[in-house]
Amino acid sequence: MGQKTCKVCGLPEELCACSDIAREEQTSIRVFIEKRKWGREVTVIAGLSKDIDLRSLSKRLKKSLATGGTTKDGRIELQGNFLRLVAPILIDEGFPENSIELRD
Repeated sequence: MGQKTCKVCGLPEELCACSDIAREEQTSIRVFIEKRKWGREVTVIAGLSKDIDLRSLSKRLKKSLATGGTTKDGRIELQGNFLRLVAPILIDEGFPENSIELRD
């Protein structure tokens, strides 16, 4: 069996830095709350680069915040209001602080 290679750069996955570069070059991440049926709140993280693995980022966010959620339409949706808690986690994940925009 051969090694898996990155679809973007062609390097083996263990040497690939595409997602790290995408995080550093991220320009605008919008974090906001949407109201859903019966007044439930959902924290939405939108504007992430296509080169970022949304599923794995979503999994780490859900584990850190002890909540459920999903990824769809290029954005991450977390069950509950985590507006103020998401930014520090994204910064720890390597996203620039000045690219994260919180909307009340």
